[in-house]
Amino acid sequence: MSEADDAGGSAATGSGLPATIEDALALRRGDRLPVFELDIPIRWGDMDAMGHVNNTEFFRYMEQARISWFDAMAVPAAGDDDGPVIINAFCSFLEELRYPGSVRVTLSIGEIGRSSLQTYCDICRTDSPGTIVASGGAKIVWINVPSRRSMPIPQEVRKRMTEPVRRLPRD
Repeated sequence: MSEADDAGGSAATGSGLPATIEDALALRRGDRLPVFELDIPIRWGDMDAMGHVNNTEFFRYMEQARISWFDAMAVPAAGDDDGPVIINAFCSFLEELRYPGSVRVTLSIGEIGRSSLQTYCDICRTDSPGTIVASGGAKIVWINVPSRRSMPIPQEVRKRMTEPVRRLPRD
């Protein structure tokens, strides 16, 4: 049995993500294609006066998953010439989170337009992977940085966006 099999994931990717684009398409959930997973520890400071993780932290978890996804694709999230900006972000809070523990953020992509991409994130505790505690996402628009105007997503970036990337634990 391989290390990936021990972890319960795909031998090709070392995670629960699909190994090939064909596998990913078979697992497509509605209009969403899962492309990346990231484990993030819940910090004591993430909690608020109510004793649960503050709602703003969920947006940070999703942001970190997006940035780590760009890093894993070797696509700069902040380029001098062009790059992504967020024009809309949303989150539905389904259950409370409390310290201690870790969350797993599964990032999926939706429709890819000429210059935009819809992303979705499902957040689960790592000790309860089947229970989604929050679900959200963001619309990304690719821009020309000097002009601050939208531009087509570069073909190489578009290609990388549709390829599942292995899950990376966060230190």
